Amino acid sequence: MSVPVPRQREAPAPHAGPATLPDNGLTLLVIEDDPSGAFNVPEMLDTEGNRVRIRTARNLTEASRLLTDGVQCILLALPGPVDGEADPLAALRAVLKLAPSHAVLVLTAEDDAERAAEAVRVGAQDFLFRGELDGRVLSRAIRYAVERKRSDLAQRQLTESRLRAQENARLERGLLPTPLLDGSGLRFAARYRPGRSRALLGGDFYDTVRTPDGTVHAMIGDVCGHGPDEAALGVELRIAWRALTFAGLCGDQLLGTLQQVLENERADDEIFATLCTVDIAPDGRRAGVCLAGHPSPLAIRPSMAPRLLPTEENGPALGLLPHARWPRHEVELGGAWSLMMYTDGLIEGRVGPGVQRLGQEGMVEIVARQLAEGRRGEELLDATVTEVRSLNGGELTDDLAVLLLDRG
Repeated sequence: MSVPVPRQREAPAPHAGPATLPDNGLTLLVIEDDPSGAFNVPEMLDTEGNRVRIRTARNLTEASRLLTDGVQCILLALPGPVDGEADPLAALRAVLKLAPSHAVLVLTAEDDAERAAEAVRVGAQDFLFRGELDGRVLSRAIRYAVERKRSDLAQRQLTESRLRAQENARLERGLLPTPLLDGSGLRFAARYRPGRSRALLGGDFYDTVRTPDGTVHAMIGDVCGHGPDEAALGVELRIAWRALTFAGLCGDQLLGTLQQVLENERADDEIFATLCTVDIAPDGRRAGVCLAGHPSPLAIRPSMAPRLLPTEENGPALGLLPHARWPRHEVELGGAWSLMMYTDGLIEGRVGPGVQRLGQEGMVEIVARQLAEGRRGEELLDATVTEVRSLNGGELTDDLAVLLLDRG
């Protein structure tokens, strides 16, 4: 049984939307300019036994009106080739541009196999010859075209997602700092874990450089919040810190300038950042420490228990108080030492299933235990972060950054 393709269709009233189709129904849009009206589409049933609905259009203008989300497939009847025609597949290219997410079948004459194959290469899901246009063949071709289009779209989305992930990974890796410590005699190690799922860069930031006078400057900071905006602000602050440090600023003057940078770059007035800066004298035996609402560094010396550096009279986090001050405390390091700087992601993880947090005291105990087992440098950082995660019962939700400077 065949159903004649109607040649006329009234336009819907201006206030009426497209017809609502059943969830399990298939709708085919036929585009065919047949002045004779002899073109027939056979009656078809989908896999659920429902009749396939047919919409017809004589040109792209009509097709654009009838093309809704309820249409799963388009059947384009290609006109016969014309001598001297510049692009025999111009109609197909126009349909593909009009409906990039729809499955498209082309219908050609039996003696036009070459153009039919070219249509598939251009973007159609399949082709049919007019002589084989019966309900069974067309129904099978529609189902195949729809599933192939879904597969193509899914593969394209997966490829685009992978490319975006690779680009983001390259970008984020490039934004992580490269320590500049040549000639200092210090060893450097760092670990970084963003709290965002699948991200490589979080709101935490750190850097270490040696200036021409031999002083080694190190800093670590944390922008409040979690997300790409916070990560971008952290990178801005790190780059500003490096530039200002090479320009000769330090202590209160440096932090005051960084606060101005934050105030001008943050998305809203509630954003703030904590920061810890350390400047180590050229002889390596003394250091100046400034804290802006940030946890105090951990000093490790031979034959001594690790201890937190003094934190009296420290300044507020950057961005909280205008005209704030950040006093610089000078500390004696001695001949051989390690200095561990970290963000609060390392100390705010849970301890077991309750609400208790690890805290600085818990972190000091973990480091002391790892030192007693002979771990130093990279191994010490890895073991410490691993134990903190284990106590938390899995991955930490906050960004985490920790760096270690060793001398002697």
